[in-house]
Amino acid sequence: MDISRQFVRQKQPCAEGFRWFLRHFERGSDYQPLLDALVDAGRVSDACWLMDQFGSTKSVLEVDALDADAMVFAGSLHVRGPIDIGTVLRVGGSLRADSGLRVGRRVEIGENLWAAGNILAMGKLKVDGDVRADWSLLVEESLDCGGDLRVGRDIEVGAGCRIGGQTAVGGDVSVGGNMECLSHLRIRGGLKVRGNAWAGQGIEVREGIAVRDHLEACWGIVAGESITAGGAIKAGESLEAGEFITAGEGYGIYAGLNVPVDVWEASAWVRARALPSRLLSGHWRGSSVS
Repeated sequence: MDISRQFVRQKQPCAEGFRWFLRHFERGSDYQPLLDALVDAGRVSDACWLMDQFGSTKSVLEVDALDADAMVFAGSLHVRGPIDIGTVLRVGGSLRADSGLRVGRRVEIGENLWAAGNILAMGKLKVDGDVRADWSLLVEESLDCGGDLRVGRDIEVGAGCRIGGQTAVGGDVSVGGNMECLSHLRIRGGLKVRGNAWAGQGIEVREGIAVRDHLEACWGIVAGESITAGGAIKAGESLEAGEFITAGEGYGIYAGLNVPVDVWEASAWVRARALPSRLLSGHWRGSSVS
């Protein structure tokens, strides 16, 4: 893609950035060489702005390893070894890492992200497609995944977390803010959320669920241990805990919110070690301990 001065001017760039472009590329430039030059000059935000304007490409780059302060690439990347980026990693297409991935500030991927090892983002992680980490996923700030999220071990997110597709986690999940999963949430360990937790379908957790504020799922909620929340607990269908179900002081526990009352016995039953206090809807089936 040839980017001319007229082409750039039409996008209304900042005055300083446009002057830099005219000084270094008076006759224009191909897209990726211009991105590389901006990053080399320390103008990473300008490179990201340029990608916002012109989008991704179909090009694919394969390298043995990636070690840089920053990288902005319009196509897809396949890195056979480790990835270590000091500040910003921006990829217009997909990123495949045959080893681990560490980025010091922000990661933004236009399609899918897959890593055979850990994914460590010291700032924000935003992926428009699917995210897969065969080991653990650690994000110090917010996580925004537009597609499915699959992690072999633990997930730790320092702030809010939004997932647009199915979520499957082999270990524990800890979120420092609100957690929103637009589909189904399945966790083999425990779930701890320091905010609200909401799922557009069901929540299945092998261990316990601890939510500081409100807990809600449009389908059912199942946990192998206790379910506790500082606010209300709401399930569109059934609700089950291997131990106890406890809502916050003054808040209720609701099952069957999305099914008719006359089918509560079959589709909105509630089970736990003891009858929950303030169970305001649903069919109490009895203790989960025989």
